[in-house]
Formats: sequence, C-alpha cells, structure tokens
Amino acid sequence: MSETTPTSPEPAPVPAPRPPRAMVILAVAAGVTAVVTVAVTALLVNIFEKKAEARNPFFRVVELGEDTTDPAVWGKNFPMQYDGYRHTVDMVRTRHGGSEAIARTPSQADPRSIVAQSRLEEDPRLKVIWSGYAFAKDFREERGHAYMLEDQLFTERQQAAKQPGTCLHCHASVWAPYRKLGGGDLFKGFETLNRMPYAEAKSHVTHPISCVDCHDPSSVALRVTRPGFIEGIRALKASQGVKDYDVNRDASRQEMRSFVCGQCHVEYYFKGPEKRLTYPWEKGLKADEILAGYEETGFKDWEHADTGAPMLKAQHPEFEMWNQGIHARSGVACADCHMPYKRVGALKISDHHVRSPLLNINAACQTCHKFPEEELRQRVEIIQERTYRLRNLAMDAVVDLIADLKAARAAGQAGENVIRAQQAHRKAQFLLDFVEAENSTGFHAPQEAARLLGESIDWSRKGERALSGK
Repeated sequence: MSETTPTSPEPAPVPAPRPPRAMVILAVAAGVTAVVTVAVTALLVNIFEKKAEARNPFFRVVELGEDTTDPAVWGKNFPMQYDGYRHTVDMVRTRHGGSEAIARTPSQADPRSIVAQSRLEEDPRLKVIWSGYAFAKDFREERGHAYMLEDQLFTERQQAAKQPGTCLHCHASVWAPYRKLGGGDLFKGFETLNRMPYAEAKSHVTHPISCVDCHDPSSVALRVTRPGFIEGIRALKASQGVKDYDVNRDASRQEMRSFVCGQCHVEYYFKGPEKRLTYPWEKGLKADEILAGYEETGFKDWEHADTGAPMLKAQHPEFEMWNQGIHARSGVACADCHMPYKRVGALKISDHHVRSPLLNINAACQTCHKFPEEELRQRVEIIQERTYRLRNLAMDAVVDLIADLKAARAAGQAGENVIRAQQAHRKAQFLLDFVEAENSTGFHAPQEAARLLGESIDWSRKGERALSGK
C-alpha cells in the first residue's frame, strides 16, 4: 500500500480592501449631483416651455391683426370660445327678460324671418310715455350679441327718424373702421363716423361686436376700444379726484372684465350737431346725478307730443346700475356672472355664450352661493317681481300725469303751473325709464331700483299738484 501525502487546505480568501470613507462620500455626492442636475435641467426646460406657452397661449392656425373683425377667423385659433359666441343666437325667455322667437314674413326692406317680441304690444303704456319719439314706433325685447347689428339695421325706428352713424358705436365691430377712417387715429375715425348719416355709416361695418373689440390680437389681453367709454370713465375718475385716467393703462384685470361690457351697456346721449357719443358721468353714475347734468346743459332727446315737455330717453344703463349693487361692491365683475369660467376637457375658459345667469345658475351663481338652484332662482325672481310691480305703479303715475297735462294744454291752460308740471314729467319719466331700460328688472341693484321708482312716483305727484296750483 503506497503512502499518500496529505493535501494542504486552501488558504482562506483575503477580503478586498474597503474603499476609503472619503471615496464613498465622493461617489454618493456625485450621484446626488447628477440627480439634482437632471432635476434642475428638467425644471428649467419646463419653465422655458411655460414661458413659450405664455407667449403663445393657443394653437396659432391663422395670424390675427387689428383689422381681423370676422369672429369666425378668430375662431380658428380659439374654437372653444367661438363655439360659445355662436350660441348668442339662442333666444330663450326668462320670467322678466330674454327674447321669444316670433316668426315674420321677410320683405325687401326687412329680410328677418324671426324677431323678438314687441315690448309695445306687451305694454301699450310705453307708446304713451314715448309719444312723438321713434321708440313709440318700434321697441322689441333685446336679443343676443349675434343680432345686435341686424336688429338695429332693420328696426322701424330707422324710418321714423334719421339716425346718425353714432349709433354704430355699440352695435357693430367699429374698432377697425374707426382706425381706418381716422388714418390710424381712433378718435378722429370716431368723430368722422359719428357725423355720417346712418345709411352711409353702415357701409363701413360688416359684423356685430367681435373679438377684436375686446381683445388685443397679439396678446389676447382685454382692452377697451370704444372712445365713448374711454372719455366717459376719464370724466368720472376726474370727478373723483383722479386726473388723466387711462382705462387701458390704469384699470386692473378684474375691472376690465366689467369695463369691456360697460363700453356699450350704458346710458349715453348725442352731444351737439356733430352727434358726438357722450357718457354723462361728469357728476357720477347714479340716475339723479346724470339727470342733474342734463338739467345743467338743458339737453333733451325730443319734445313729448302730448305734454310738450323736453324729454330724455334713458338707454341701457346696466353698467351704472350694477355699480350701485352688492355684486359691484363685492368685486364681482360682469363676466363673472354673464361669462363665467367653465371646463372644456382639461382647459378652463370664459363662457362666451353671453346670457342671463338664470340660464346658467350652476356656473354663474353657485360658485359663490352654496344653495340649491331653485332657491337661487326664486331669490332673483322675488326681487324682479317686486321691482316690476313698483315699476307698474310708477308707469301708471307717469301716464296719469301725461293725460292731465294733455288735457290742461287742450283747455288752453298755460303759464308757470304747466311749466312746473312739464319739468316734473321730464324727471319722473327719466327716473322710471332708467329702471325700465336697464335689463335686469332691478336685480343689479334692488334698493337703487326701488329708490328711483319711488322718486319717479313722487315727481309725478308733484306734477299733478303743480297743475292744480299747489
């Protein structure tokens, strides 16, 4: 048996030397640095992309300029907003407002196949208070923005009286025509179009109010384009001690969300033979402050056919009345209620279907008022119903005064008593008409509407007393 040599055991593996602590720290630091670098780079890229989006916040399909008046062209870049604008053709009536579609047979003089209901047929007293004025011939419920130009073009008031080009200031897209007629000067073009007869002036416009009238085409920022408002708000601010107010320079964005509406939804008059559109705000926005201005200048719209009184026709003073209400005092803008924000997919936009909040209570009202829709509707309708009843009392009082004045003149009565009654008629009717012409039936400022109607009734009473020699 051969002798074997025992095998020596293999030596144990020598563990690899540990890296120095400093090297571990260095490696970790390098890793963290790399992660931070990637994160910072991603953040900077995101910031750059957001800035680029801010410079171009929409998908630019077409180039827009100051002369782009067709809303359909703007709609190529802003299709969701344009979809809303197209719905301004809708005719929906609420309890105390809105328009009902009335069919008519088109004619060569008036091609419209649908019109709104006649306010004169609904309330014949309106013919009495406007006797001798064009509004006694044709006055219909207001329709949406899409109809604002054609309803002015074809109203019978055009035949009843010669209208000036000034009327287009609030019924057409006039930003581009004003600039063109003025050789780039907005106010010169405004003055030129004002002086034209309406039949001539209408050839310079094509569309009702359009995107370019409220938005800068390069930045889409809100802006005021109507010279009447620019001058009117400057006069108002001057009366409050603010000199040289420039609405497009000095107004906040939230203010602009009301000012762009206030460009047209206002009281106004045609000043002088040049028919310069003027907003009578030198003394303030309240109806009696405006009336005081008219009294100083002796301005009148017409002479009443039955009473001989120098009369005033209030227009559509929504901006003035809204300014007296709780929503204005709370910083709520016109657009917050009539053009509330809405979600379209992942985007948040203003609803350009400009309409009564009563037709859109969830978006227009419940953002602030956390009550059921029906309760909110009832609150509004209670205010409107009370205003309407008080309006009827004021209307009856004015109509009674007109009848008595007419009878007194027919009987040959003249002198100081008749003059006092005529002045009372002028004031009573203007204060009534300020509420009547304002398209919220008192809701914008319920207490102010009630005050004005009460003052109107009192002036009618004073007119009656004047005729009786008291």
